Amino acid sequence: MNEVWHVVHRERRALSADLADLEPGAWDTPSLCPGWSVHDMLAHLVNDARTTWAGFARELFRARFDFDALNALGVERERRADPRDTLRAFNAVSGRSTSAPAPRNTRLVEAFVHGEDIRRPLGIHREYPAPFLVDALKHQLATPTDFGGGRERAAGVALEATDAEFRWKPSKPAVNAAPVVRGSALALLLAVSGRPVSPGELDGDGAEAFPVATQDG
Repeated sequence: MNEVWHVVHRERRALSADLADLEPGAWDTPSLCPGWSVHDMLAHLVNDARTTWAGFARELFRARFDFDALNALGVERERRADPRDTLRAFNAVSGRSTSAPAPRNTRLVEAFVHGEDIRRPLGIHREYPAPFLVDALKHQLATPTDFGGGRERAAGVALEATDAEFRWKPSKPAVNAAPVVRGSALALLLAVSGRPVSPGELDGDGAEAFPVATQDG
């Protein structure tokens, strides 16, 4: 558990450093999460870092048990008029070790996937620790999409990481062998999390099951 938080805290600091000199207009760049800008996504990360078990229950009730509405409320609360103030708030909470009542590996998913939600549209590259990417990927494959996972997205395909020790096959394959999707652990994590990957990041006869980003987004 402590090791997970160590990675999460490190990734928050790294993201903050990547955004420190961002041009003012770049904050409005659409993130990989539909409908949210880079600024919105950072506000979401501030809200996630502040969240406690009791606070999550209270806010979920306020949102009438609608997770999308819950997230929107969090962004509205934490999004400052000046993005630099939102970044300062993110810096202030980057060392927190609180979360909603969820498995700890959800914090890894948050750090990696949301990190890429912001970085990729801005053209920023980062290398993430492969063993923890695999942990996040395993969590997503075990979690239904209704709860933020990607189990249904990967149904019917086999996954193979090209840069880490990871292979996954569906528990109930079809009559023929399940089509294979190969890619980096990060690309697989993004794909099963519902994010478009760059052209050529995935290959194999099952790769077409996942969306690919267009040239302009």
